[in-house]
Amino acid sequence: MILLLANTPRGRERFERLLRSRRADGVMLMALRGDDPLGRLGEEVDLPVVFGGLPLTGEPTWYVDADNRGGARLAAEHFARTGRRRPVMITGQVDARAAAAREQGFTEGLVLSGLPLLGVEPGQFTEDGGAEAMERLLRAHPDPDAVFAASDAMAIGALRTLRERGLRVPEDVAVIGFNDLASARHTSPPLTTVHQPVRALGQEMARMLVSAIEGHRPTPLILPTRLTVRESAPDLPTA
Repeated sequence: MILLLANTPRGRERFERLLRSRRADGVMLMALRGDDPLGRLGEEVDLPVVFGGLPLTGEPTWYVDADNRGGARLAAEHFARTGRRRPVMITGQVDARAAAAREQGFTEGLVLSGLPLLGVEPGQFTEDGGAEAMERLLRAHPDPDAVFAASDAMAIGALRTLRERGLRVPEDVAVIGFNDLASARHTSPPLTTVHQPVRALGQEMARMLVSAIEGHRPTPLILPTRLTVRESAPDLPTA
């Protein structure tokens, strides 16, 4: 097994060289963004390719993904169930399919719950990006009572901005992230977040790739997500 980071020109060149040398039996691709040409390399060299998460365009033969849309819908339903009425959202990169699916799911959940979405700002899946997006949202909408960030990193950044602005979480503003990273348990307050099964995703990708290499035709797989409730958005209606 060979692990390659292909997020730089040099890394991409090494990856292409490896594939064209025929020293690989198959490929697992993770975290593609936009119309990344890496997604088409497998077809060019006739190798089995399993995607971790769907690319922005097209639908590959083999992939394993988390239910991003359904998970974000759970966040919206939780806000509605606990009495929040003025939600805002911090999204990821526009060229990431997971970001688009999470935005769509959250919006759908709000519509089904009869709630408006006050505002949306991109946070680029980073803590600083989440903090800056939260600042922009507060300037445009000074009194939100709920924030859904499409990653835990952005949610942590949002918590920082809310604290600097003197807003209490969850008393004034409830916050929900997405991923359920280990760090989500240690924020102040601990972060309510959508759990996606990262370990299972990797395991299923490996099983799918081995099956494809052996000549089988495995079925694409969407893994379920669930809401992990902690103190940043407790499971109790607000007064």
